[in-house]
Amino acid sequence: MFDIGFSELLVIAVVALVVLGPERLPKAARFAGLWVRRARNQWDSVKQELERELHADEIKRQFRDVQSSVQDTEAQLRASGEAVRREAEMMRQDVARHGDAVAAAASDEPVMTGPAPGSPASVAQHVVAPDAADAQTPPRDAMAPPGIDGTSPRATPAPVPPDPVRLPHTDDAAAEPPSPGNEAPR
Repeated sequence: MFDIGFSELLVIAVVALVVLGPERLPKAARFAGLWVRRARNQWDSVKQELERELHADEIKRQFRDVQSSVQDTEAQLRASGEAVRREAEMMRQDVARHGDAVAAAASDEPVMTGPAPGSPASVAQHVVAPDAADAQTPPRDAMAPPGIDGTSPRATPAPVPPDPVRLPHTDDAAAEPPSPGNEAPR
């Protein structure tokens, strides 16, 4: 604290011994020590108070910085939200202006909804039933592109009924169709 060396302290002690005497010197030393301790405690409390104030100021400055960054972020979010709202409004106006023309053009074409093409549910869903007036037309797959004649290439052909012509048979064994192992030579 003060720049006092050992030799200076020795001179002060000798002068105090001569001036105060041996009876009052211990009492004076206790009194001086008390005042030095009080001064040090006072200095430490002032120092701690200053450190607390500086720390509080630093915390307040950090809080202001965070608060300003939050306000900046909020302003940016509001600006982007407003831009999205304007864009959505412009899209609504475009749809309102051009939507009727698009809807009229699109109404002529079928709109596909439902399961993915090629899935079993899709195939079952897209089989077109024959017209009531044309009972001989087999059901066809609506997802298949039309062939040259307008029918679907995936359409199953109508089963051809067998001819009712029977060959005369005399024996039941001869009337059996040949099995794969008993085929007739060609």
